[in-house]
Amino acid sequence: MADYQTIKLEATRAGVAVVTMNRPDKHNAFNALVIDELADAFETLRGEDHLRMVILRGAGKSFSAGADLEWMKAAADYSRQENEDDAFALAEMLRKLYELPQMTLALVQGAAMGGGAGLVAACDVVVAMNSAKFRFSEVRLGLTPATISPYVIRAIGPRWAKALFVTGEVFDAPYAEKMGLVQYTVANETEMAEMEEHLSGLMFDTAPGAVADAKALVHDVMAMPVDGHTSRETAKRIAARRASDEGREGLSAFLEKRKPGWAD
Repeated sequence: MADYQTIKLEATRAGVAVVTMNRPDKHNAFNALVIDELADAFETLRGEDHLRMVILRGAGKSFSAGADLEWMKAAADYSRQENEDDAFALAEMLRKLYELPQMTLALVQGAAMGGGAGLVAACDVVVAMNSAKFRFSEVRLGLTPATISPYVIRAIGPRWAKALFVTGEVFDAPYAEKMGLVQYTVANETEMAEMEEHLSGLMFDTAPGAVADAKALVHDVMAMPVDGHTSRETAKRIAARRASDEGREGLSAFLEKRKPGWAD
């Protein structure tokens, strides 16, 4: 794994990668280097077939407070093209996270604001402390949450997204759970560790290729109408899975009342 200045990337022998945003004194706020290093880490993880799960977390008191103030000051003097290139780097980093074939898990404490909340939305599963605070604050700065919007809207739907985008209000983890931005809320670090262990255990009972295909299935079917073409396309997908090595092994293991090879 590469060495980074603003993040840590670690992997266990069991097959779990942990990406830690490591600017605790800045509440893990984004700047160009953070975005570049996260993008590089996610690109690296995409090709690591032996890794089954990717955990994203922030060091210190916060998950990520969004944009770094010094970075925002610098951007104020950018040209239109420089601003577009800067925003595109953030958008592409989020896309790389969203498209990882492994299950992605965000562990959230403290602040998850702006782009930090976008990272949360781009992950598959989110566990947050009850005390965590979320906000899509861009309109308060005369901006819009454009680059994070594809992931937020997919996570919570257009009505919730519109309400939170236009108000810029702060909301806590139980409220985020209510709308689907967060799947699980916990009271303290002990419960967070227990939920992390529980979800890791579930992941190691699943077939890696099936997980990747299930993620792609959700992404693709969401854009399809409910019609005969969709019926045919989804039938093709399950047929391909049944004929795959994983599908055959999974069925054999079930019938033989044993664990499949990926769960050993």
